Amino acid sequence: MNRSQDSLALTMKDAAKLVGVDYRTIKLGIESGTIPTVQLGPRRMIPRVPLLRAFGVDA
Repeated sequence: MNRSQDSLALTMKDAAKLVGVDYRTIKLGIESGTIPTVQLGPRRMIPRVPLLRAFGVDA
């Protein structure tokens, strides 16, 4: 089972897979401030809803 289907926060790899883009696109979006991230312990994660909104998908 792919847990990222229900996760509220995603890794860059899972975020890229969710919206159908290359990992580098997500990385560039984070660096430019287009895609927000949150620090969860040692990991930097991407909130699902803001990610989808950044790509024009209603969540």
